[in-house]
Amino acid sequence: MMTERQSEILNRVVREYVRMAQPVSSQFLREKKGLAVSSATIRNEMQRLTDEGYLFQPHTSAGRVPTDKGYRFFVDSLFEREIREMKVEMEERFENAIRFTHELTRFLAEHSSSLALGYLPEEKILWREGWGEIFREPEFREKDAAVRFARMLEDFERGIDEMLFEEGSAIKVYIGRENPFSKTRDFGLVIGQCCFPKKEKGFLVIAGPKRMAYDKNITLMDSVIKFLNNC
Repeated sequence: MMTERQSEILNRVVREYVRMAQPVSSQFLREKKGLAVSSATIRNEMQRLTDEGYLFQPHTSAGRVPTDKGYRFFVDSLFEREIREMKVEMEERFENAIRFTHELTRFLAEHSSSLALGYLPEEKILWREGWGEIFREPEFREKDAAVRFARMLEDFERGIDEMLFEEGSAIKVYIGRENPFSKTRDFGLVIGQCCFPKKEKGFLVIAGPKRMAYDKNITLMDSVIKFLNNC
């Protein structure tokens, strides 16, 4: 069972890796993040997390990066916290679900700094917004990353009508190979099932690198869903 200190260290490693896109060292956590334990203690705890499969050390002298299992623990722990309400400001109420969904997709792309998708199954209409932001991410400096990302989106879009949500759940998070529609391991998806104007069901999706800011994007998606449910 993971201790409170190990949980704190893992969460900090994930957050810093999301922010910097570089391996996180025990010395960095001690000096920059002010953990009230020694670098040796942090290093020992990081080694235990590595042994348990939550972290990975790409090189002997490097810091650690989260594994899919580490990201999953981080994401699951977010659902146990009180999610902050975010005020969604819209100056006008849109007359139909098509225009509304398009504008909401733009909103998600802008505030997540990721690619956002909006989908209305009844009309078979899908929007993609945020290409400029997503391709600024360091992962896309790799030659074939954009091709793999586009392939992952194509696989996902072909299977989106088969999406099933458990009762009482409106958000799904897929990290790396967890994506059932693709074998690509480099990306993450936050998917929300929503009720748009005129009670039309649809989906909103935030797609980006596996190290995406899950806490921010889940909070954003949750707030949008709550806003829609209160319309």
